[in-house]
Amino acid sequence: MSRQITTNKLTFLFWGTLSILVYSYFSYALERHEHLNLGISITLLFTCYYFILKTPIKYSLMVGLGVLFRVIFLFSIPNLSQDFYRFIWDGQLIINGLNPYLFTPNELINTHHALFAQMEPLYKGMGALSAQHFSNYPPIHQLPFAIAALISKKSILGSVIILRIIIILADIGILIYGKKLLELLKLPTHNIFYYFLNPLIIIELTGNLHFEALMLFFFVVSLYFLCKQKLIHSAIFMGFSILTKLLPVLFFPLLIYHFKFKKTLLYSLLVIGCVIVLCLPFFEIQFIKNYSNTIGLWFTNFEFNSSFYSLGKSVMSKCFGIQLIDYMPTIVPFLTAIFVLYFSLQKTKDPKKILQSFIWILTIYFLVSTTVHPWYITTLVFLSCFTNYKFVLVWSATIFFSYFAYHKGGVDANTLIEVIEYFSFGIVLLFELINNRKTTTSSLS
Repeated sequence: MSRQITTNKLTFLFWGTLSILVYSYFSYALERHEHLNLGISITLLFTCYYFILKTPIKYSLMVGLGVLFRVIFLFSIPNLSQDFYRFIWDGQLIINGLNPYLFTPNELINTHHALFAQMEPLYKGMGALSAQHFSNYPPIHQLPFAIAALISKKSILGSVIILRIIIILADIGILIYGKKLLELLKLPTHNIFYYFLNPLIIIELTGNLHFEALMLFFFVVSLYFLCKQKLIHSAIFMGFSILTKLLPVLFFPLLIYHFKFKKTLLYSLLVIGCVIVLCLPFFEIQFIKNYSNTIGLWFTNFEFNSSFYSLGKSVMSKCFGIQLIDYMPTIVPFLTAIFVLYFSLQKTKDPKKILQSFIWILTIYFLVSTTVHPWYITTLVFLSCFTNYKFVLVWSATIFFSYFAYHKGGVDANTLIEVIEYFSFGIVLLFELINNRKTTTSSLS
């Protein structure tokens, strides 16, 4: 028995140490256009991830390793995404009394060129695409930006460190409440490490400073309180989650459908009220117009790493001369609404089945979307902790292929790479669907 424990510790130490070395290289030496090095690093990290999860080891050691992986990135500048420049820019606007939803960077760089320190490098760093649009980050999402700008007014790296600490704390919060929710649903608590140790989560959230972590923290706390029948607490955190990232709006109908009328009305009013109150500091009539127009760009202007859209675009253009992108603002919401309605009408109050429905809704939404950046699917990785479906974990590895579109000179989509990405996780998805159906059929017979 003691020999087995020692073997497990040595195995854990080996794969953990290898991960630390690769994360260190990834965070401080790798550049986005170095495709071979990126591919080798991701392969190594997911190999380590697989064997670490398979090794029986103490819960506390797994937690410590996950925190250590994140701390490695603490003093690094994000190397796969330039969004953080816009985060810091928005935060500087807020502490200088300007509404980030009313001014584009292009407007301000000419009229307020000395508004704050590092204005020029932030403007250049965010890129031309971001600079020409109003901020698309909801009000709660803006709060960490303002905190970072307030604490570190003159240093970009200082602001990055503050933002990263907030994300690490949010991930620890997800670990704590994710474990609580797993216990409540009588699921294995070690499932939370599918999320907490996943390289996609560590690289895209802690490394590249995407705030899905904060959204998911509010979301899991909301779900926990909902399962505990604490509607007011749940509604408040759901409002926070929606105003960090809008994604939880897709799940809202499933959460309220199974309440009785009075509870449905109360919960809905509380969430809506929370959203309205939190929007008030930024509210102006122009805010609504600018924000809705900016969000609309995701359906009409942006195309990256899409699946069914890329296929449909090619067919419609060659066969009918139709530009499919012009119809996506209607097609995506319509298809998503149909599936949300379908899953909402399923007569189940089982939280585990509702969480499984969340996975299908989000998977369908991403499959019909025009733009799917790697960090978008981090919510799916979290939800996979509560189901038997693990195709998302495969996707969390293959989606890194999308970075092969980036070159020194810009972005050039590679259809073959996209096919490999989606085919790989699609095969696993199909296998799990067939296997799950066989299991269900055998259990009924």
